[in-house]
Amino acid sequence: MSPNITNVSRRGFLKGMASAGALVLSVRLVPDYLWAAEAMPGTLAERATLHPNIFVGIDSDGTVHIVAHRSEMGTGSRTALPLVLADELDADWKRVRIEQAIGDARYGSQDTDGSQSVREFYAVMREAGATARAMLKQAAAQQWKVPVEECESGLHCIVHRGSGRKADYGELAALAAALPVPKNEDLEYKPKSAWRYVGKGASAYDLAELCTGRAQFGMDARMEGMLYASVEHPPVLGGKVKSYDDKAALQVEGVKRTMQIPPFKPPHAFQPLGGIAVVADNTWAAFQGRKKLKVEWDNGPNASYDSEAYKKELQEVARKPGKVVRNIGDVDAAFAKGGKIVEAEYYVPHLAHVSMETPVALANFRDGKVEAWTCTQNPQAAQQTVAAALGIPKENVICHVTLLGGGFGRKSKPDYVAEAAILSKATGRPIKVVWSREDDVQFGYYHAVAAMYMKAVLDESGKPSAWLQRSVFPSIDSTFALNVKYGGAGELSLGWLDLPFDLANHRAENGPIEAHVRIGWLRSVANIYHGFAAQSFSDELAHAAGRDSLEYLLHLVGPDRVIDVKKSAPNYDNYGGSFEKFPLDTARVRRVIEMAAEKSGWGKRKMGNGSGMGLAFHRSFLTYVATVVQVEVNHQGDVRIPEVHTAVDAGIVVNPELTKSQFEGAAVFGTSIVRSGQITAKNGVIEQSNFHDYPVARMNEAPRKTNVYIVESDAAPAGVGEPGVPPFAPAMCNAIFAATGKRVRELPLSRTDLSG
Repeated sequence: MSPNITNVSRRGFLKGMASAGALVLSVRLVPDYLWAAEAMPGTLAERATLHPNIFVGIDSDGTVHIVAHRSEMGTGSRTALPLVLADELDADWKRVRIEQAIGDARYGSQDTDGSQSVREFYAVMREAGATARAMLKQAAAQQWKVPVEECESGLHCIVHRGSGRKADYGELAALAAALPVPKNEDLEYKPKSAWRYVGKGASAYDLAELCTGRAQFGMDARMEGMLYASVEHPPVLGGKVKSYDDKAALQVEGVKRTMQIPPFKPPHAFQPLGGIAVVADNTWAAFQGRKKLKVEWDNGPNASYDSEAYKKELQEVARKPGKVVRNIGDVDAAFAKGGKIVEAEYYVPHLAHVSMETPVALANFRDGKVEAWTCTQNPQAAQQTVAAALGIPKENVICHVTLLGGGFGRKSKPDYVAEAAILSKATGRPIKVVWSREDDVQFGYYHAVAAMYMKAVLDESGKPSAWLQRSVFPSIDSTFALNVKYGGAGELSLGWLDLPFDLANHRAENGPIEAHVRIGWLRSVANIYHGFAAQSFSDELAHAAGRDSLEYLLHLVGPDRVIDVKKSAPNYDNYGGSFEKFPLDTARVRRVIEMAAEKSGWGKRKMGNGSGMGLAFHRSFLTYVATVVQVEVNHQGDVRIPEVHTAVDAGIVVNPELTKSQFEGAAVFGTSIVRSGQITAKNGVIEQSNFHDYPVARMNEAPRKTNVYIVESDAAPAGVGEPGVPPFAPAMCNAIFAATGKRVRELPLSRTDLSG
C-alpha cells in the first residue's frame, strides 16, 4: 500500500454537516484538557461523515482517517499511535489514512520528547477507537433492528452473530454519526487475545514514501515567491554585533539583502541567537554571501569559556561535598568504620545532536499572521516562540509539521523557526532559513558536560556498606532561568536519585556550576552520564571484590521488591508517571539483566587478550534495559564491536518491529558517544564544525550485530526511543576493561590509551 499522508490545515469548515449529524461539536471522548474552547474543524478526520473525536473520522466509502499529533523522526510514533486506535476500532490498516496535525492545543501535549508519545496517549487512542466501534455497532443494531449485544466487529465491518449479516464501516458511518456518543465508562475494550496489530509488529506507515523519495521533510517545503536565508550567528553565546560590512556579500549573484536579527534577551530559552542574515534567491547564494560578510563582534563574558579549564573546575567541585539529593542511612558513619575504600571519577563532555537533517524552516508572515512549515518535535513551542518573537497572539501562528530527518531533542527547540518568521516579516516574502552542518554543530543546544565522583567502602563479602556519589553539570534549567547553578529535579531524577541497589547507606549529591553554552536535552539526557558513572563504578566494585560482574550486579540489586524512591529522594519525579502505575520494581531489573546475560552467553567466553564482554543496566523513561557489549581490541588500540545483546522491558510494546529498530539505533548512537562524541570550546568558540572533527560511528565502527530481546509484559507502556542509550556506554567500557585491563573513565575513547 502506498500511504497517503496529508498535512492538516485550518482551512475550510465542515462540509456535509447534515449528513454528519453535526457530531463534531458535541463529542468529547478525550479529557477536557485536549479540547480548546471552540472546535476548529479542518482535518480530513473532522470533515469525515462520522467524527466522534479529534483523532479519528470515517468516510462513507469506509476510509478511516487518523490524526497523528506527534512528530515523526524515525521513532515510529506516527505508526504506533494510529495502530493502537485502528486495533481498537477493528479497522483494516490498508484502509487507514494518516494525517499529520498542525500545532494545536486541542491535542494536548505535542512535544515528541521524553519517550512518552505512546505512554501518554495509549489509553486515549484506545478510547478513540473503542468509541467509534461502539457507535458503529449501535448503528448496525438500529439498522437491523436487533439487540446491540448480538453485534460484534469484524475487520472493518459489523457482524450480526445470529444471521451472519455484515455491514462495512462506510455503510454505517452516516447513521452512527447521528447517535449519541457513549461515555468512556461505558466502553468495552478488546481483550489482548483479540488484538490485531498491537504487539504484532508492522512496518513504518511512511516506509514506501521514504524509500521512493516522496516523503516530505522540512527541507522539502516550498512556496511561491519564497526566498532563502542563512544567518551568521555570534560565535560566543550572548555575543552581539558591534559593526558589519556587507558590501562584498551584496555583490554575490542572487543575494538580495542583509539584515540584522536582534540578540536574545536573557534567559535565552528558544529565542534566536541573533546575528546577520543573508537573504538570497537560493541557498547557495545565501551561503556564499554569508562568507563575504565582515562582522566585528562583542563576544561578552562567555568569551573566557575554555572547556579544558571548565573540566578541571567540574572535577574540583565534584570532589567536594555538595547538596544532598538522596539519602539512605548514614554514609559518613559507615565510612568511618573503615574497610576497603574504592574511589573513581568519571567525565562525559558536551555532545551535539547532529541529526541528518539540519534545522530548517519556511515561514510566511502576512496580515499579522504567520504560517510555518518545519521539521519540529514540538509545533506548539514553535507557535509560542514565533508569537513572542513577533509580538503577536499565539493563535495567529500556524505550524505545519513535516517529517524530521532525525531530531534527538534538537528540534524541540524552535529558534530556527523564529528566525524564518522574523525575516519574513521584515522582507514581506516567504523565507526559508537553512542551517548548515557547521551552524548545527557550532550554534546548537549541547548535552551537558558532567563530572561524577564515586566512593564506596566494601564489607567482608565485597558488598558496599556505604556508597557516595556526586554529580556536577551545567543544568538545562539555565536555558530558561538566570543564575542557575544546580541541577534541576528532572535531571537528577534521570538515573541519579533512583539507583535501585540494596544499600544500607547511600548518599547522592549535586554540586554547583554555571553554564557557558546553551544546554538542552539530547537523547536520554542526564541518563547518559549518570548511567555511565553508576554502571561503570559497579563493575569496578565487582573487580575490587574479586567477583563476577553479573553475579555482583545481581547481588547489588538484591531481593525482588518495589522501591519507594520518594522516601530517600523527595524530589524524584518518576518521569512524570504515577508510582502506582510505574513502580521501580527490582524484579524487572533482575529479569532484563539475566536475559541479556543468558542471550549473550555470559561466562562461556574467555576474557582478556583483546577480547571482552561488558554488562550494564539502566532504568530510564520507565523502561528497564540491560545490555551486554562484546568488543575486540588490537595492539594498536583499535576497537571492534562484533555483537551487542540488549534485553528490554517496556511494558506493553505496540510495535515490536520498530521498537527493535530503536534499540539497534541506540547501539549505534551509543557507539558514537563512546568513540568520538566531544564538543569543546576555546575563548567561548566551539572548536568542532562538521563530521570531520565531530564524527559519528562509521559502518566499520558500529556494532556488527545487535540483538534485541523484548520481555513479554502486561505492564503499562513505557518509553522506547531513548532507554537503549544509557546502558550502552558503560557496557562497552566495561567490556574494554575485560579485554585490556584498562579502565575508561572519561569519554570519548580518545582520552584513554588502549594500545599495548
